[in-house]
Amino acid sequence: MKIGLALRELHRSENDLAHELFQVSERHKVDHEIFYVARDLAVWSQDHVRKVAAIADSYGEKLDHEPEGEFGFMERVRDKGSELVGRARTPDLLLLRDLREIFMKAAGVSVDWELLAQAAQGIKHRDLLSVAEECHPDTLRQMRWANAQLKVQATQVLVS
Repeated sequence: MKIGLALRELHRSENDLAHELFQVSERHKVDHEIFYVARDLAVWSQDHVRKVAAIADSYGEKLDHEPEGEFGFMERVRDKGSELVGRARTPDLLLLRDLREIFMKAAGVSVDWELLAQAAQGIKHRDLLSVAEECHPDTLRQMRWANAQLKVQATQVLVS
């Protein structure tokens, strides 16, 4: 079975999504909705990482049960440096890019959850299906939030 590989990819993707949400939160601190909601959504992905790691043990995968944390000091310095080099001149365009990135990563995670749910149904593994059914709606919510923010921000940013 290749379910272990799918779980490993989902684990990596959820960690990556959480990391991206934390980065966007940090980059857009002045926008309180972006800051706080992105952090809340990142915590959801961190919770998913724990659940994926727990179920992966049953499929022969040893995944880290602790999600990657927020990025450290050096990553913040590098991120700030890259902003200063060019991206900081257009913070509103950066926000659109960041929201698009969140949407795309969440869409990828959503597909991973769907694949896993289909496999779980196919082999009649109720525990795996239960995890997918519990976590996938959160990922869909992350996508909807990013999409809604893109709609709210796009006109003002692109027309001004």
